Amino acid sequence: MLAELIVAASLAAPPALPPRIEAGRSVQGRRIVAVRRGRPDAPVRVLVSGSTHGTEPAGHAVVRRLRQLAPPGGVQVWTVRTFNPDGAERGTRQNARGVDLNRNFPFRWRGGGRPFDTYHPGPGPASEPETRAQMRLIRRIRPQISIHFHQALRLVTLSGGARPELQRDYARRTGLPARRLPAYRGTSTSWQNHELTDSTAFVVELSAGPLTPQRVRRHSRAVLGVAASLVPGGSAAAVAPRPAIRWSPIPFGAERRRQMRAYARRHYGLDEHELLEPKVIVQHFTASRTAAPAFAVFAANRPDPELRERPGVCAHFIVDRDGTIHQLVPLELMCRHTIGLNHVAFGIEHVGVSDADVLGRRRQLAASLRLTRWLQERYAIENADVIGHAESLRSPYREERVARLRHRTPHSDFAPATMRRYRARL
Repeated sequence: MLAELIVAASLAAPPALPPRIEAGRSVQGRRIVAVRRGRPDAPVRVLVSGSTHGTEPAGHAVVRRLRQLAPPGGVQVWTVRTFNPDGAERGTRQNARGVDLNRNFPFRWRGGGRPFDTYHPGPGPASEPETRAQMRLIRRIRPQISIHFHQALRLVTLSGGARPELQRDYARRTGLPARRLPAYRGTSTSWQNHELTDSTAFVVELSAGPLTPQRVRRHSRAVLGVAASLVPGGSAAAVAPRPAIRWSPIPFGAERRRQMRAYARRHYGLDEHELLEPKVIVQHFTASRTAAPAFAVFAANRPDPELRERPGVCAHFIVDRDGTIHQLVPLELMCRHTIGLNHVAFGIEHVGVSDADVLGRRRQLAASLRLTRWLQERYAIENADVIGHAESLRSPYREERVARLRHRTPHSDFAPATMRRYRARL
């Protein structure tokens, strides 16, 4: 009974709030405004800020998208474009008085330095109007989750005092690593986690530069997915769960990665072996009745017979006839499985000798759909970009710099008619 009361208290909404709140103003008088999406009586409250440092604006795009989306039932999402509008306008990390706002909060604050030093904490704890505006807003909304976007370490921070499962859930949904950083003084997240013991505040460090539209979608979905996981009654069931995956790696060491990098330079103009922006999922079949021949070919790393290039062919996954999903290659690596798309696509092989053979096996098809839905959810891949090998020429992401391969689709597996049926199941 006590545990139930504690949970109920943490989800108890504050008095109904208007859809827009002016939390305060900056040093130079710019408004700091929070906007709500979702019902005011929704029990789960999420706060998302696009930036705290004026030189780290990539999160503004996520805030913009969240303001266009309807949250899951039971969730209200509060967004603030930036808690440092003067810095965003001026292009400075600090506010207009030269204070790093993420060192100015009154928890473990410590002074030192001068204005416009990189991490100058200000003349005193909560000395800045932007800091006080954020504190007022958090106390008024009492969010169960606060997510603050920064740049450019490309990770999700594991913040002290926060619920690690929520932070790791966000990391899984976005493909970012979850890491602990030093215990910085005077930060927003440490203050909130200390002030509101029933909340979780953490930082998401985005990569350098602006976000691609796909990454904007991925982070927006991650915000809503993590929030939905807190809704009483488990409304997060709409989020695709990770299927059972057996790690069955093929050799993909330093030499094969070097070969993949050289291949990407020649075929795509990319000096990279990592799959940084997955946009497509390509379905294949092995043309065999067991998985063993495909494993052997992928592991051998033989050059192809036409161009005599390495690395050899491979795929990220093999789905066996009994529904077992084998992962062969880490998801962050390119794999050579589809001409023109290896730099943007995951490859899924299915043990079978024809499209009908695969689609006619209930357990194999169900496992394939679970795997595909999970990859779609994690990487914000649209149904239209789940394609068969035979459809590769139609993908808008296709790129091929070798002239004789530019219009070639040498395989007929997972033809358009098959994929129309498959996509309908998604």
